[in-house]
Amino acid sequence: MFSDTIFTYVLKKEDEGKKLEEILYRHFHFSRKLIQKIKIGENAWLDGEFVFLNTRGKAGQTLTVNIMGEELSTIEGENNPIHILYEDDLFLAVNKPPGQTVHPNSRYPFGTLANSVVGYWESKNESRPFRPISRIDRNTSGIVLIAKTRFAHQQLAWQAGKNLLGKRYLGIVEGQFFPDQGEFSSPIALQAGSKIIREISPKGQPAKTLFKVLQRFNDYSFMEFTLLTGRTHQIRVHCQGSGHPLLGDDLYGGNMSYIQRQALHCASYSFTHPLKQVRIHIEAPLPDDLRMLVH
Repeated sequence: MFSDTIFTYVLKKEDEGKKLEEILYRHFHFSRKLIQKIKIGENAWLDGEFVFLNTRGKAGQTLTVNIMGEELSTIEGENNPIHILYEDDLFLAVNKPPGQTVHPNSRYPFGTLANSVVGYWESKNESRPFRPISRIDRNTSGIVLIAKTRFAHQQLAWQAGKNLLGKRYLGIVEGQFFPDQGEFSSPIALQAGSKIIREISPKGQPAKTLFKVLQRFNDYSFMEFTLLTGRTHQIRVHCQGSGHPLLGDDLYGGNMSYIQRQALHCASYSFTHPLKQVRIHIEAPLPDDLRMLVH
């Protein structure tokens, strides 16, 4: 059970004699870092009485844990519109437009998705850090999933590490792409002398992308990509390596005559809700600039 800051669990027979911290770590995938945070102050109770997490519980006892202490945002909120696709006590999913940076940086200190989301929370008298589960490039559109709590973030970080997150992209590549479907599996590394550009390299990290051709046109192909790993610029680099870069992707040699940004959109995102234990599936419609090219 969960309500804003409190997690509760009734210990089962198999939990008998186990330390509470081990139950949280092994059964609910609480990170060691989060467990250490919980240990500071009175944040855990058995049947309503304060306990230390090295306490060994008994079947039938109710463990209650404060999993979100008071947290302040370090990002300035702005009153900008956001397109909310999904929201509950733990997560917020928004449809990011192309051209917007996810997180403030020296080049884009304001007007970012983070500024807008923090402003949205402030309008509801809420204060929380901005914790995106994963980022997408400034000129990529689509779903950005944001954790509302430290617990939510570390739970999905665990799922990401186990390749349990489902992320599907739609994109338009140069030329007529063949075969109809398959897998890109070339490793990806940072290009020597660059802080941004990636390249296919045998010395790189493993990278796998499933691809499927949805429709072929005279000069380009509309495709679906499913990420099996999450390397920076993974789809962009794999498309370049195939000889069919994304339209509008000037960093990786894409044709700029049809669209002025990489033709890539995060269209769906799925994960297992850590408390409800159901699969959550989120979708974002294709934006107008891409829709015009494929309809």
